[in-house]
Amino acid sequence: MKNQAYRMALLYDFYGDMLTDRQKEFYDLYYNEDLSLAEIAENYGITRQGVRDVIVRAEAILTELEDKTGIVKRFHQMQDQFLAIQTALNGICELNETRYQDDTLEGLCTQIQGVLSQLKQE
Repeated sequence: MKNQAYRMALLYDFYGDMLTDRQKEFYDLYYNEDLSLAEIAENYGITRQGVRDVIVRAEAILTELEDKTGIVKRFHQMQDQFLAIQTALNGICELNETRYQDDTLEGLCTQIQGVLSQLKQE
């Protein structure tokens, strides 16, 4: 269940703006505020089934958007690639520090680290 909740939170972060205001509100209450369907239904004066229908529809929209665009999948791939670059860069910097002590190489490591940090923020 936690894996599903994490997945839905990611989908909402990436595609939440595509939902209607009501879908966003119910989705937020259910997933982020951890309210039950019954609690949301009581607060809005509708049936539990009505709340469930809105949330299920929102989940379907978010899932469909990810299936079509693959943005979340590409995001995860990029995170893995950033980690691989960081690992390689750390190895190069360490090798330079222990063997070569080359100022040019150290400057390049610093430059690459700066670019990598900028990419991670975007």
